[in-house]
Amino acid sequence: MKILYFKFVAFLSNLYSLPLLAIRLILAYGFYNPAKMKLDNMPDIISWFSDLGIPFPTVNAYLAAYSEAAGVALLTLGLATRLISIPLIIDMIVAIATVHGANGFEAANNGFEIPLYYMIMLFALVIMGPGKASVDYIIYKKLNPENNLYKSIMYK
Repeated sequence: MKILYFKFVAFLSNLYSLPLLAIRLILAYGFYNPAKMKLDNMPDIISWFSDLGIPFPTVNAYLAAYSEAAGVALLTLGLATRLISIPLIIDMIVAIATVHGANGFEAANNGFEIPLYYMIMLFALVIMGPGKASVDYIIYKKLNPENNLYKSIMYK
């Protein structure tokens, strides 16, 4: 029984990259409509940011919109995954602090549930990377074909 368990665990370890791919694609899908809405209605978004008391509303509206749009593309490809996750985490912190936090936790009440889940998934990508199903991994393999220590840490 013990041997069967360890074989099962070894099999599951080989699937390490699948949940990372799923997280990236879910996040990209989740950021698509907000990014598109911001880019399509920038004057309204700037006004809304101003009403929310966000400093430098024009700059921050463009930063949020383009961070989310870049996130859609980069998360889908698995390119610069760790880097794009950082501004998206900041985006979620601002969303919770300015829009969702006052509504409580429940997503049904426009609460902070969804931005919190996004933050947790983005944090996992910062720590764990994009996995093997990514452009980052292809670039890594091309640039570091013999670096086994880094490979064992970065791409299990």
